[in-house]
Amino acid sequence: MAVAPPPRMIAVGGACATGIFRVATVPALPAKALADRMCRVADGMAISAACAFTRLGGTAAAWARVGDDADGAFIRESLAAEGLDVSGIRTVPGGRSSQVAVIVDATGQRLVVPYHDPMLDAAAAWLPLERLEGAAIVHCDARWPEGAEAALRAARARGIPTMIDGDVAPPEILRRLVPLADYAVFSDAGLLACTGMGDVPAALRAVAATHAGHVGASCGPAGYFWVEGEAIRHVAAPAIAAVDTLAAGDVFHGALALAILEGRPLAMAAMFACVAATLKCGRFGGRLGCPSRAEVDAALATQGCS
Repeated sequence: MAVAPPPRMIAVGGACATGIFRVATVPALPAKALADRMCRVADGMAISAACAFTRLGGTAAAWARVGDDADGAFIRESLAAEGLDVSGIRTVPGGRSSQVAVIVDATGQRLVVPYHDPMLDAAAAWLPLERLEGAAIVHCDARWPEGAEAALRAARARGIPTMIDGDVAPPEILRRLVPLADYAVFSDAGLLACTGMGDVPAALRAVAATHAGHVGASCGPAGYFWVEGEAIRHVAAPAIAAVDTLAAGDVFHGALALAILEGRPLAMAAMFACVAATLKCGRFGGRLGCPSRAEVDAALATQGCS
């Protein structure tokens, strides 16, 4: 019997060259803090989700824009080394690649300072939408709205499932993109920013009232909440001493998408994703800390889940 190929994700969004620095504490300004660890990584929300999706057993392609600079080459080469198909990354002549500085403290919390070149061409007409055929899911973030909208609309027209990372972004952009996704998976902060509300369950219900698909929110150590019928469902995240929370939400998105595509019931898919994100938080390096599939399966087994 032929073995089915692993599911394929197409990730559309921002691509960044990110420097991550670990300090004991972030002091009040003006100040200087010496880092005891640092690393450089190519990332972005949807792209980091795609890296997790691949590490956990799927395959993925990245569709994004970079500048024709050293950072753009670094992003392309790093993602290719991770196993992503980077042929859908466009180098914009004269453009400057996005850069991010991240400061992580001893508790794993972080300060993220991104810079996106406002002159980087945002047009999405070049996207290779014909390559959507054969994709199992299209996952987008809100950092490149033009690309996300084009990909989400084209995927929906082809009957391909779609997911949006509803992280913090201008509310009008989230309201433009969320209706195009079958799976609206917010961060808690993104959900509250999008709705203007202060309560996660109430905000989930408000979005679900006008959304035909799945609506949920990843809430860090509090786990995952989602709407199911008239009820709010919840899966708790395992406890961990956090080392670095950067990209935990992205790992969650990649793991949730893979688990859904593998046919797990939603509660089990959410648990799989919570475990993957939690294990990531125990490791420094942003998305580089994403666990392997064997590590996630072993952690699930210790909890009586598989």
